[in-house]
Amino acid sequence: MPDQPTPSVGRVVHYVSYGTPGGEYTSQCRAAIVTEVINPDLVGLAVLNPRGMFFNSEITHDESGTVGGSWHWPERV
Repeated sequence: MPDQPTPSVGRVVHYVSYGTPGGEYTSQCRAAIVTEVINPDLVGLAVLNPRGMFFNSEITHDESGTVGGSWHWPERV
């Protein structure tokens, strides 16, 4: 696998939502903007949702794109 880029403020990444315990909403990838870099695997994000935005810090990196509450680089299409 090629080296991943280093996150920096202003970069667009994907945030994986948790979904709801009852399954009303499933876990989804959401667009997010990096607002702070704590280290290459831990960032703060502004997450863009269909019905609003939220801000969170200390979001961990998980490139699999399956772990709720994590971020990863957008897939290339």
